[in-house]
Parts: sequence; C-alpha cells; structure tokens
Amino acid sequence: MYPDEDNESDDYREFGDQDNDEEDEDYPDHLDEEDSDENRSEFADPGGNSSLRAATASNPRNLPCPECEEPNRLTPADKAHGYRCNECADRAEGGGY
Repeated sequence: MYPDEDNESDDYREFGDQDNDEEDEDYPDHLDEEDSDENRSEFADPGGNSSLRAATASNPRNLPCPECEEPNRLTPADKAHGYRCNECADRAEGGGY
C-alpha cells in the first residue's frame, strides 16, 4: 500500500531505499565456491551444455555409455553420477534427432 502524498510519515521507504547494513544472504555480492572457474575446470566443456567430467590420467574416458553402449564415452566420475553420453542426453532432452 502506498501512502498518500499528504502523509509525512517515515513508515515507508521508496523502492531501492535500504537502511539495512546487514548483507542480504539471498543476493551475495560474490560467486559461490561452486560457481568459480576453478571448480568448473573439472568439466569436459566448462560453460557448455555437457555435465560430463574432463578426462584425466586419474579419470580416463574409458567407459561405455549405459544407454547406447558406445565405448569410451564416460569417465568413472560420469558413471558415478549416473550420466549418459552427450548424444544420448541431447536426444533425451529433445536436442538430438
């Protein structure tokens, strides 16, 4: 409810006026650790559409997709997360044909 112009009460604030010195936890001024570039580097395509993890010496892409059974599509980390290959995921999400 908006006060009428004759009301000189300070019981309301204009939009954007904030007298609260505490940080608003819903809108942090920084990125969460989970969103940092460093944490995104574990993905094969950081910033892309894929959730598959990057292949490394300790996490090789040597496992078949559980859906299409194509070899060398997933890493052990992908399998642990229950993922399927990008092509199968795209088809399931309506992006493939």
